[in-house]
Amino acid sequence: MKIVFTGGGTGGHIFPIIAIIRELKKLSLNFPIDIYYIGPKDDFSYLLTQEKIKTLFVLSGKLRRYFSFLSIVQNAFDIFVKIPLGILQSFIFIFFLAPDLIFSKGGYGSFPVVIAGKLLGIPIFLHESDSVPGLANRILAKLAVEIFISFSETPYFPKNKLILVGNPIRGEILKGDKREAQKIFRLSGEKPVLLILGGSQGAQFINERILEILPLLLEEFEVIHQCGTKNFKDVEAEARVMIKKEQEKYYHLFPFLSEEQLKLAYAAADVILSRAGSGLIFEIAAVGKPAILVPLSSAAQEHQVQNAYLYGKTGAAIVLEEENFTAHFFLGRLRYLFEEKIRIQKMREAALRFARPKAAKIIAYYILEYLRR
Repeated sequence: MKIVFTGGGTGGHIFPIIAIIRELKKLSLNFPIDIYYIGPKDDFSYLLTQEKIKTLFVLSGKLRRYFSFLSIVQNAFDIFVKIPLGILQSFIFIFFLAPDLIFSKGGYGSFPVVIAGKLLGIPIFLHESDSVPGLANRILAKLAVEIFISFSETPYFPKNKLILVGNPIRGEILKGDKREAQKIFRLSGEKPVLLILGGSQGAQFINERILEILPLLLEEFEVIHQCGTKNFKDVEAEARVMIKKEQEKYYHLFPFLSEEQLKLAYAAADVILSRAGSGLIFEIAAVGKPAILVPLSSAAQEHQVQNAYLYGKTGAAIVLEEENFTAHFFLGRLRYLFEEKIRIQKMREAALRFARPKAAKIIAYYILEYLRR
């Protein structure tokens, strides 16, 4: 049996694919499966090779929704050149691989592969991470046998195809140990720990607000800060100038947290400041941590805003939109959380009620059952 996975554009597509593949490998010990990935080569596709997944790269294009002369030219090139070439490449790969099923995680990188797969009569499974589907999945939903969704309130899809499972997360990140985290990160243990996550690519907006109040923040909190690889040098330089010598031990800056580091950071954190991508929300929920979410205002269809408010309604998170996210207002909200211990506890409980840590396993089971028919 062969399965082709596709998706791509950010870590939010790649990490769930990895989670599902790991579960497939566990469930199919006596049911050998060849697993492939076909999609764009991006900043996170190297993670697939680390998992020993056979990867094939194709061209893919995306639709830019802001208006400028350059965007018009780029869109025309992608629509009339890159996407058709990507479909042709995908068609050739899929024809010779002859997979039994294609699983698409969405994103612009999935479009050529799903179209080619459908032309060749391959069954398509889709997963939509966000509460508002992306354009690619809206189009491709008509071609799918099953559509797995993360949020119960997900429009645009045919209801007879929907299966609510949550967003697949890597089970390994739930296994962090707080004592080990204190050793690895050299945490003092003197203050509550704030974990700052900007998504797989970092968040310059959040970094800038944090730097404005960093000395004040470190007076009350110990901080683990994932700032993004592209932002690391600038943030490191500014932080070095701003904070006092005696505060340095309370600030732990990283360009990107590996899976091992992330599971320990989750274990150590008392509260998490994060963007509102679906992957991060479901990870934060699964580890039962209170959160302050700052949705990316420029995200397509404002899906992060919708994700944040749907999650915030559960009581597990506070939502601060970018226009309201001033440095001192954020610090005030952070202090508010710790004024009463019962408030933090209620947020933890709400997070765990929302969590769906077995999403990857459920999807893997569905895939195997389909293949066994």
